[in-house]
Amino acid sequence: MGPLFEGVIDILGKDKVSIVFKHFPLGFHDKAQLAAEASMAAHSQGKFWEYHDLLFANQKALERSQLEGYAQQIGLDMAKFKASLDEGIFTERVKEDMAVCQKAGVRGTPTIFVNGRKYEGEREAPAMAELLKKEFLK
Repeated sequence: MGPLFEGVIDILGKDKVSIVFKHFPLGFHDKAQLAAEASMAAHSQGKFWEYHDLLFANQKALERSQLEGYAQQIGLDMAKFKASLDEGIFTERVKEDMAVCQKAGVRGTPTIFVNGRKYEGEREAPAMAELLKKEFLK
């Protein structure tokens, strides 16, 4: 989930914050679509954030064999994981996320929205948590 959102949740509490992730694989990154689909395959096994964090830590290592290695590293059922990628089970889901992002005006990643509004503030947990408290947790 990354330190920013983990920090916000630590400050505000899990009952006050909900994180929604939308995929927006950038067109110039030829491995991004498959990596997004792989993260959805991990999600289907309850390990999206673990997989997400590995992908972001290894952004230059997203070949199919490496994606499978990350899946194995976090203990995914490899037969299900590979079948998901081979069959393109999550291809349309990722494309749907992209359409939502494009409609919202997303041009790059990461882009953060808070209650439907683009967040342009500091990318540090205390500052973001303070803004959320002021605007939404009255």
